[in-house]
Amino acid sequence: MRSATCNRATKETEISVSVNLDGQGVYDVETGIGFLDHMMEQLSRHSLIDITIRAEGDLHIDYHHTVEDVGIILGQTMKEAMGDLRGITRYGNAVIPMDECLTRASVDISGRPFLVWKVDFSRDKLGDMDTELFQEWFRAFAFGAGITLHMENIYGENNHHIIESSYKALARALREALEIDPRTADAIPSTKGVIGDKTDLS
Repeated sequence: MRSATCNRATKETEISVSVNLDGQGVYDVETGIGFLDHMMEQLSRHSLIDITIRAEGDLHIDYHHTVEDVGIILGQTMKEAMGDLRGITRYGNAVIPMDECLTRASVDISGRPFLVWKVDFSRDKLGDMDTELFQEWFRAFAFGAGITLHMENIYGENNHHIIESSYKALARALREALEIDPRTADAIPSTKGVIGDKTDLS
């Protein structure tokens, strides 16, 4: 069972996260930010990763610290749960439609964190959440998890659909990338034999 629990405490936030990569998409999320909770639930349900999050942050200032730190610690917890990465498929790609919207996520469990973000919004807020914070979350998550992540909204008009399809696409890409391939269950998916060396472009 690939699972882990991590905590993060700063002067700005206090967060606890537990994940089970081989779960059933069971979630229990309380961040104090309704829209972020909704997206974390989508991520869990469609990746089949069980996720528990408890977060308290300085929401009286704004949502930035809580959103970013949830991304960081969720990524770090998933990275710990991944272990030595033996047998994983490593790459995942998903194209998700949501009504008029189409969004793509491509993932490489590479140990080399990077984010390409091609997602734009026509509104400043969704609910009470600033739309600019979604890029912060995705960057924090990618760097916490040590993954290469490319996110692109191919087309769409409804801002809610754009971001929800982004989280669903990430979820499905992660599900594919983290799947254990029984043909290579004891192998590291790299010709170099290790994952995480920035000089390894294999």
